Amino acid sequence: MIVVKDNRIQVERLELGPFGTNAYILTDRKTHDSVVIDAPADASTMVDRLKGTSPRYILLTHNHMDHLGALDELRARLGIPLGAHPADSHRLSSPPEILLDDGDIISFGDIKLEVLHTPGHTPGSLCFVAGKYLIAGDTVFPGGPGKTNSPDSLRQIIESITGKIYVLPDDTEIYPGHGDSTTVKQSKEEFVVFSSRPHDPGLFGDVLWLTS
Repeated sequence: MIVVKDNRIQVERLELGPFGTNAYILTDRKTHDSVVIDAPADASTMVDRLKGTSPRYILLTHNHMDHLGALDELRARLGIPLGAHPADSHRLSSPPEILLDDGDIISFGDIKLEVLHTPGHTPGSLCFVAGKYLIAGDTVFPGGPGKTNSPDSLRQIIESITGKIYVLPDDTEIYPGHGDSTTVKQSKEEFVVFSSRPHDPGLFGDVLWLTS
């Protein structure tokens, strides 16, 4: 599904694998250079959707299996560099060619992708910003943050979201690792409800801004 098509960039969302994980193909509409973000499953489908473009990079939001089930095959078939955060690289079958960290820029064609390091869901979780479009992985979803495995991780992901994502313009569109999109404005408004209430200091796991 093409979710963005303006005069500069096209963003296609592919929902792949048993967990309905989103992969994204970003294409510079002028040069037709492209990048792939995450490789959940069905490498053949992804390669097919890249036809007519010049793939430059595979980028990984984080190292959970539902986001990299087709990674090895996709790397072999495309022969292009993989970029991931060092803290999430140890679980990959072979190391990435590019180690990414906060503030790095990935360029393809005339498009510049800014890298945000947003730990919490995993230590090396990354988000990618292209203009007013954010590819968020499992850091933030419509309605709440990604799943966390400890109270410290929840605090960390909230710091990531408020410090890195909620500072973006309100009209920034958030495209998460599962499900549909939201906006920074909508997510911030939901978070205000969450932050106005007291919470158990042991809270973590699946948290929702409006009801947790």
